[in-house]
Amino acid sequence: MFAVALCFGTVAAPTALAKRTTLHLGDRALRAGASGSDVRELQKALRKAGFTVKVDGQFGPTTVRAVKRFQRAAHLTASGTVGRKTIAALRAAATGSSANVSAKNGGTAATRSRSKGRAKSLGDRVPVKRGMHGHDIRVLQDLLGDAGYDVVVDGEFGGSTFSAVQQFEGAHQRPVDGVMDADDITALRAAAASGAAVNPAAAAPAVNDGPQATVGPDGLAVAPAGAPPQVQQIIAAGNQIASKPYKYGGGHGKWDDTGYDCSGSVSFALHGAGLLEEAMPSGSFTSWGDAGPGQWVTIYANGGHMYMVVAGLRFDTSGRSNHNTRWQTEQRSSAGYTVRHPPGL
Repeated sequence: MFAVALCFGTVAAPTALAKRTTLHLGDRALRAGASGSDVRELQKALRKAGFTVKVDGQFGPTTVRAVKRFQRAAHLTASGTVGRKTIAALRAAATGSSANVSAKNGGTAATRSRSKGRAKSLGDRVPVKRGMHGHDIRVLQDLLGDAGYDVVVDGEFGGSTFSAVQQFEGAHQRPVDGVMDADDITALRAAAASGAAVNPAAAAPAVNDGPQATVGPDGLAVAPAGAPPQVQQIIAAGNQIASKPYKYGGGHGKWDDTGYDCSGSVSFALHGAGLLEEAMPSGSFTSWGDAGPGQWVTIYANGGHMYMVVAGLRFDTSGRSNHNTRWQTEQRSSAGYTVRHPPGL
């Protein structure tokens, strides 16, 4: 019998938005509390540059955090206020040119013309993440190789590069999200310059020889050797928060939180494998992915709670207090839950 914690399962319906005036990004400086069509353009630009933010036309806390993260990555003052330099840097980053050059030149016509070119060096566009391709990705892969990680230099930020980046992040006490921001790039350049100081095999997720995942005495899950890379990445991400406390709403709005609720926990683990860009409430998972159980990962969700089973282990906030880990060998009744799974898993 498992006690079910209250969970971040439903989202209140938004209030009606005030009528938006037709403003375009750059018509005015934007800061917390602003709203309108230009804020929507800002949010779309942030998403195109690789930052997770909801496009709702409201300059709320999530947008402020995303703006500050971008400003830090582009070596601008992280004020959270969007002026001409931030806008120029955003446009340049989204098109793959040098955000730093654009910001310094104030987004002139000449700069915008140069922004049509492809990024020439790592750091010309930030953040660098899965799905990107180009010369800067080749530089990233070359640096990863110099730092001791096994990756093919092909200019495509695919699964193997994603795994290598996660290994690097874990070995260098960086947030393990598979996304390279400006600070990650600086750390990687330093690691590459000092040579292969890390054994990639040691940094990779632990595996066992059995058909299912197991839980070690430390409460961390160990993936089976035959598990696909994304399953191993889900387990590696889940291990990061396995013993974090339950927190209502935790993991929603920011990935690095002091605690996580049920949907925040599952969202975090799926995000670690590149399967989810934003945390979702449990009710939203009832229509996410594909219907029915998966071969490796199965999600059980309803409007008030959710959990998932990964390679035979249950990942669930309910029961964490018994073992001080979200990884459970015991299963539970799935009655009343909608069953879904990530496509292909």
